[in-house]
Amino acid sequence: MAKVAYIQSIGGASGDMLLGALIDLGLPLGILVRELAKLDLSGYEVTASVDHRQEMRGIKLTVEVQDPVRRTPKELMAVVSKSSLSNGVKGRAKLILDALWRAESRVHGQSPAALELEELGTVDTLVDVVGFSIGMDHLEVDKIYAAPLVLGASEPPRWSGGYSNPAPATLELVAQAGAPVVGERSIYQGAGELTTPTGAAIITSLAEFRQPEMSIVGIGVGLGSKDPEAFANVTRVWLGVVADQPVARQQGQIVLLETNLDDATGQVLGHAQDRLFAIGALDVWSVPVQMKKSRPGVILSVLVPQELEAAAVEVILRETPTLGVRSRPIQRYVAERQSMTMETGMGPVSVKVKYLEGVVVGVAPEYEDCRQIALEMGIPFQEIYQRVLIEARSRFMPEIASGK
Repeated sequence: MAKVAYIQSIGGASGDMLLGALIDLGLPLGILVRELAKLDLSGYEVTASVDHRQEMRGIKLTVEVQDPVRRTPKELMAVVSKSSLSNGVKGRAKLILDALWRAESRVHGQSPAALELEELGTVDTLVDVVGFSIGMDHLEVDKIYAAPLVLGASEPPRWSGGYSNPAPATLELVAQAGAPVVGERSIYQGAGELTTPTGAAIITSLAEFRQPEMSIVGIGVGLGSKDPEAFANVTRVWLGVVADQPVARQQGQIVLLETNLDDATGQVLGHAQDRLFAIGALDVWSVPVQMKKSRPGVILSVLVPQELEAAAVEVILRETPTLGVRSRPIQRYVAERQSMTMETGMGPVSVKVKYLEGVVVGVAPEYEDCRQIALEMGIPFQEIYQRVLIEARSRFMPEIASGK
C-alpha cells in the first residue's frame, strides 16, 4: 500500500494554508519547529491556532517575521543546501523553489542570478516551502495529487503599482505545469488573490492533477487569512492509501490490423501512416518481408482502439494497393504517462513523463517542439534536445539529475 495526499483547493491555496492543513492532519508543531531550526535562519516565529471559515474548522498557521531582510534566490537555495535536513526534504524544497524562481524570472525578464525578490525573498517563503516538505516527510506521503487550482476572479490592481489577480507569477507557474484551473465564479468577485505564488509553486511542482482511488484515513484543513461571506477560504488535504500499483496497466479492446504489400512505394506507405495517425491510431509500423516468388515486400501493421477499427480498415484499403486486411484483438501493457508543457531556457516544450508504480522513471522531450526551436535558433537539433532533456530531468527526476 502507498500513502498519498490529495490537495483540494476549496477557496484557494497558499503556503501557510497548505502547512496548516498538514498540522491539522497530525504534523506536530513542535516537530515542524525543530526541523525548521536546521535551517540557518532566525528572526521568525511559527504559531498555529484553531479557527473557523464559514463554519469550517481548521488550522490557521501564522509565520511572524522579525527579520525583514530580503534574500536572493541563490541565497535561499544555499540555506536549504547547507542545512542538516534530510535529502528527501531538501530535494522537494529545491524543486519548489526552482519552479518559483523560474516563474519570477520570466515575469520580470531577469535571470535568477539578477532577480531581486520582494515578499518572496523573506524568511516566511522558506518556512512555507520547507515546512510543507517536512510535513510530507513526517506523514510518509509517497505521492501527491491535486484538484484544479482556484485562482479567483480576474481583477485589476487594487493600489498603484500593485499586481492584478491572478498574480503574474502564479499564472506563470500554472502555465509551466499545464495545470488545470477552476473557472471564474461570481462568488470570487472582490475576494482578491486566492492562490499565491508559493501555494501554486508547491502544488504544481509536486502534484499530479487528478483524484486517485484511495481509502481516506484523515482530512486536514488549512485556513487562509481571508473570510469572505460567499465561500470558505480554506485548503483541504486528504490523506489516504492506495493499493500498490502494478508496474504497468493492461490495456484491452485494442485491435491489430495487418496487410502484406509488395507494390507500395515509400511515399504511399508514408502517406498511409500519416492518415492512420490522424484518425487516432496508437501505432503504425512496417517490416520488410520476402513474399511469394521471392518478391520483396512489407507488412504494414496498425494498432487502433476497437472503436476505430472500421475507420482504420477503410484508410488502409483506400490509401494502399492491398486487397485485404487481417484483424485480431490483442492486449498490451502500458506504463503510466503524462504529457505536459514545460517552460525551458529556450521556450515552452512539451515533455512526456513516464511513471512506474507512481514514480517518475523517464522523461522525453517532444521531437517537433525541439525541432522548431532548433530551426528558429539555428542550433543543431541534438544540442537542443539534450538541453531540454537535462532541464526535464532536473525538474521531474531531481535525484537522478543530481547524481544521488
